[in-house]
Amino acid sequence: MTDGDANFDDVEDVRTRLADAGYLADEAIATTVFLADRLGKPLLVEGPAGVGKTELAKAVAVALGAGLVRLQCYEGLDEARALYEWNYKRQLLRIQAAQTASDDVGWDAVQDDIFTEEFLLARPLLTAIQRSEPTVLLVDETDKADIEVEALLLEVLSDFQITVPELGTVTAVRRPFVVLTSNATRELSEALKRRCLYLHMDYPDADREKAIVLARVPEVAARLAEQVVATVRALRAMDLRKPPSIAETIDWTRTMLALGVDTLDETAAAATLGVVLKHRADQDRAVGQLHLPQRA
Repeated sequence: MTDGDANFDDVEDVRTRLADAGYLADEAIATTVFLADRLGKPLLVEGPAGVGKTELAKAVAVALGAGLVRLQCYEGLDEARALYEWNYKRQLLRIQAAQTASDDVGWDAVQDDIFTEEFLLARPLLTAIQRSEPTVLLVDETDKADIEVEALLLEVLSDFQITVPELGTVTAVRRPFVVLTSNATRELSEALKRRCLYLHMDYPDADREKAIVLARVPEVAARLAEQVVATVRALRAMDLRKPPSIAETIDWTRTMLALGVDTLDETAAAATLGVVLKHRADQDRAVGQLHLPQRA
């Protein structure tokens, strides 16, 4: 996106539209999203798991009325899964049909026919480049992919184009808004970082997390929301294998409502720890440090 393609009017417009999409952004988040939009730069969002990085990309898509194209990264992700691959079964059927029609047909006669867009299977990166509609491209958990995948991203993030040797270069008609997320399990390359604006996200402060809970669970009493947030923050301060995410704070709040609980006391917390802590060792630590009743 260039200045002429800007989607947001100013930082406050970002905050308002993200809030309308159910995402309460602080000043740093709203400012960085605005700049990424205005400058046409990819946005790299880094921080611990569960702080709302992926949800930010989804909220931006809603705020822009854009389609969301997601590339979920993982160890072993390759070019075929990220960019494109050929539909070999359909190509083989076309070759067999051509040979059935004429015994004299050879490879040279069919190769131009089978390496066309009809046989191309677009994966997330190529799909996002080809779309003419407003698009948010989410490259999620980039740090989980192998280093080689970053090289695939460089052409896309530099020139918003992808080269398909058999077809040529596919250039974006309309640049997507790109969000890359990372849990910082490894350092991303400097070349990749140079192409992005950087935003570090951490867990929100108590007031903002309470506001998030009240926005997502409007039927909850403010006092109960405050208790849940305070308890979650106490859990995060422990040396846990997996601290509770914001989404789990919301889930715990909904759990209290489902159980008809209006106060998060020690008994209610102990009975529902599995909503926010998914490892037995973490639960045992929480029971000990928060002096909760022992579970059966």
